[in-house]
Amino acid sequence: MMLPQFPDSPFQIKLSFHKIIEMLEETAATDGSFHARKADALLQKIAPHPELRDGIADVDQLEANKELIHQLLDELFPPALSLNEIKAVSIPFLGLTFNYTKRFQNILKAAGTNFEINIRDFDYQQFYIMSCCIILNAHYGTNLDFSKPLFYDIPTAEGVSRHYRILYNADFLEITATDKSVDLSEEDIMQLMNNYDDLALWKEKFPPGSWSLKGFAIMTLYDATTENALSILKGTLLGNSSDPDVHQNLESIFRSIFNIADMHIGFTAYEKEEKKFTHTGLINKFQSYILPEQFEEDCQKILRADSYQMLIDEHRFLAIADVDEMLSQIPESNLLRHFQKQNIKSFILAPVVKNGNLLGLLELVSCRTKDFNSVTAKKLDIVMPFIVDTLDRKVNELQNQIQAVIQNNYTTLHPSVHWKFKREAKNYILSQNEGIDYTLKEIKFKDVYPLYGQIDIKDSSVTRNASVKNDLINQLTQLVTILEDLNQNKLVAVAEQQIFDLKEFIEDLTISIKADTEQQIQNYLRTHIYPILENTTNFSPAVKASIETYFYGTDPLTGQFNSNRRDYEKTLSVINEKMVAIMDKRQLEIQRYFPHYFERFKTDGVEHNLYIGNSITPNKGFDENHLQHLRLWQLQVLSEMAIEEHYLKARLPYHLGVTGLLLVFSTPIAIRFRMDEKHFDVDGAYNIRYEVIKKRIDKAHVKDSIERITQQGKITIVYTKHEEAEEYKKYIALLQAKRILAEGIEQFDIEDLQGVSGLKALRVSVLYEHITCAENVYSYDDLYEQLNEVQI
Repeated sequence: MMLPQFPDSPFQIKLSFHKIIEMLEETAATDGSFHARKADALLQKIAPHPELRDGIADVDQLEANKELIHQLLDELFPPALSLNEIKAVSIPFLGLTFNYTKRFQNILKAAGTNFEINIRDFDYQQFYIMSCCIILNAHYGTNLDFSKPLFYDIPTAEGVSRHYRILYNADFLEITATDKSVDLSEEDIMQLMNNYDDLALWKEKFPPGSWSLKGFAIMTLYDATTENALSILKGTLLGNSSDPDVHQNLESIFRSIFNIADMHIGFTAYEKEEKKFTHTGLINKFQSYILPEQFEEDCQKILRADSYQMLIDEHRFLAIADVDEMLSQIPESNLLRHFQKQNIKSFILAPVVKNGNLLGLLELVSCRTKDFNSVTAKKLDIVMPFIVDTLDRKVNELQNQIQAVIQNNYTTLHPSVHWKFKREAKNYILSQNEGIDYTLKEIKFKDVYPLYGQIDIKDSSVTRNASVKNDLINQLTQLVTILEDLNQNKLVAVAEQQIFDLKEFIEDLTISIKADTEQQIQNYLRTHIYPILENTTNFSPAVKASIETYFYGTDPLTGQFNSNRRDYEKTLSVINEKMVAIMDKRQLEIQRYFPHYFERFKTDGVEHNLYIGNSITPNKGFDENHLQHLRLWQLQVLSEMAIEEHYLKARLPYHLGVTGLLLVFSTPIAIRFRMDEKHFDVDGAYNIRYEVIKKRIDKAHVKDSIERITQQGKITIVYTKHEEAEEYKKYIALLQAKRILAEGIEQFDIEDLQGVSGLKALRVSVLYEHITCAENVYSYDDLYEQLNEVQI
């Protein structure tokens, strides 16, 4: 086959040299001049080969006539230009090429025997439609500018990709209709012009093989590597700069521009306020060659005064063609010595400057001398504007990300109140711009209703003490065994006192553990025991192995003497993370119903505060129905958290339970943002009572008893007014009907607390028996329907 790369074509292609032959015949018919005789001699040679005029249909014929074709094209391929021009004979858009100039041959030879030359990003549909457009222009008088730049990407022997623009000379091609061709009307042509991507339509109007293409084209290439690489660079930088491959793509582009196959690029950021270089992730995977191991360093420790002035003050390139030679002249240069350790022999440091501000240094490095120098540095002039804009954009994005992290993780600037902070900040900025002295005002919200709740892990302190006690007993028991062995074999001085002390510690631990017990024991071990175990000169291998095993067991992350504490921490962490995940998920649902302020805290459980009111959402039309809906939601979510923990604990090292607590406070309060602590707090002396109750109720007892008001597997609702109890009884009844809460409600008074009296409580059990898992059981849409049915 002559043309194997595409399944069909609108052309019946005949590779022919008939136009060249006709020109030779005209020349031979003239007087007996030198050119006439030469043409006549060549015609006699080709006479036995009619396929050169009629059309070559097979690659074998092409190879057999290779020398004759070369002679036919002699004037079009002058030998004097063969090492300069990149030319070959071809059929437009197809991979068939031959009769290469010597420069073209050298380029293909350097690419290697496995390289296949193909037009970049050129597929069958483009080939077919562009072939049809040639016919429209040639036979129907259209002037379709259908061509796009076509490129061959050809690697050099060193592996650098060079980019060659393809140009076709079609003077020796002849297009004629066959009996399969379709006669097109003006309407047909207009339809085609309006439907470029409809391949089926183009094949209908130009069926495969319906036109004859006879002759050949001359394909000329020119090296457009720099221009093409610059175009690719623009696309890469304007695209997704966080893509994992962006560094590799940019490095490939720079290698094409500088024609250095193994060069590398890096970037080091500059912090103006501290005058430091820093390693940064402005562009993904960019290495810093100035700081290959450090995160940051003072610029003046790296740069000499002259290079500091050039790079930092004057923002000029620094290019070193031979690091070793320059270091021999300036041995005190930390920068050169730093690069030498990395086997960098030549480099360019290019300041990245935006609006007069130095963002950092772009680094181009090579392991060979002279690859980079002050001359090649000038090539950066064409790419630096794009690099600068990209890095400037990434710097701004980084600052925004930092701000987002601070707000999300270190402050409680909840979205529901963000509008008021934004407005105050805007007032401040506008005043500053107008030269007006303005002091930021405190952010306050008046007349908001507070809701407080917590899920507390039952007996977490007792469990922690037990885990510490068990670990210490195991550790001390092992030490007693080791010391008795040493003492019995007289490997150390008398150790009876130390053995006695350790056994006394063990006995004390079996009775109780105090807050400072662990610290006392560890101090004793460091002072009296470990010096004995560390002097192992006379110890037997077996004893040494026992001591080594003991110290391995003290490792907090893997040692056996911390296993109970690790199990406890894992239990606490898993429960907390699960509770937090539920609360955060349900918050997203309820916020869509009516916005309110929300914050949570992880302790030995999860606490949360909610504030709702018209001052927080002035444009939402708040009324007390919204408060009632939020209270029901809060009770349901605490129940869900208790159910989830019940089914979770079976998979945990410690089977701990949880208690639930809600505080009802029906009097609106005022809150303000404390700038020093970066969170909201109650505002005003009267409102302090609410905070006092919050802090004291979780350890409170039922009045005239020693029973705690919070119990495992139960939700306790603390209130002061009869109306509040009646409201919550209806919420409880609704959840009992859903088989979330168990039947029955306990009601009791709470003991008087310091500064607080008159508190009462409702307590109800969470129902586990008929729910296998709370996940996916609760949806806010379902809750919303029930809220509308509740008459409070």
